[in-house]
Amino acid sequence: MSARVVVADDQSVVREGIVMLLGLLPGIEVVGAAKDGDEAVALVAEMSPDVVLMDLRMPRCDGVEATRRIRREHPGTQVVVLTTFADDDSLFTALQAGARGYLTKDARGEEIAQAIEAVLSGEAEVLVLIADGLSNVEIARTLHISRATVKTHINNLFSKTGARDRTGAVRYAYGRGLAHPPGTSVT
Repeated sequence: MSARVVVADDQSVVREGIVMLLGLLPGIEVVGAAKDGDEAVALVAEMSPDVVLMDLRMPRCDGVEATRRIRREHPGTQVVVLTTFADDDSLFTALQAGARGYLTKDARGEEIAQAIEAVLSGEAEVLVLIADGLSNVEIARTLHISRATVKTHINNLFSKTGARDRTGAVRYAYGRGLAHPPGTSVT
């Protein structure tokens, strides 16, 4: 079964390039492309994609507001934000709005496919809960999955992030803005 994806970016060449690249990747079906956040929200309502690759800075309705609306109105659709720079101030706001991860626009096709797979498999949620200090049993209860599934997700995370243990995975999550150290402000 293919992951159904909507791409949202106001720059035509970037949007069309991502659509073309995704079309070459196995297991991914692009079901729509939007030039702003309003179009992305409408496409999600119409096409029910699994994932939206969302640019942060777009006219009319930016990626943060579109992410907030999509996650509120269509919680089954995951959002991965696209940004030019990993230190973009809007990135943290987008993650607070419900984005499950981010990619910089220089990401390779393989990295995009891995990000899509991770958010759909629940690995991103497991990573955040590890960073929050939850045990495997607590993660399983929180996500309503088995402990074996949690262990599978953690092993996949270790493989994908290069982490050797939970501490390394937490460092990865903090470094990517997927989770934040306790007591830090996210603004």
